[in-house]
Amino acid sequence: MKKLLILIAALGASTHAFAAKPCEELKAEIAAKIEANGVKAYTLDIVPNDQVGDQKVVGSCDGGTKKIVYARK
Repeated sequence: MKKLLILIAALGASTHAFAAKPCEELKAEIAAKIEANGVKAYTLDIVPNDQVGDQKVVGSCDGGTKKIVYARK
């Protein structure tokens, strides 16, 4: 769990660097990192900026117009 929180914090800090990436590409990279930490039950969704709400943002893509949100099941 501690590794996952560190991963999410690192991803959140680096979202500006990934903002120019296509969403599906970035989502696949994030999923690989999460699964490498042993997490199996989670969801990653691509949402427009105005629909993020209080969800955990782990990436920004398509020029910053969309966010990738994480939820553990």
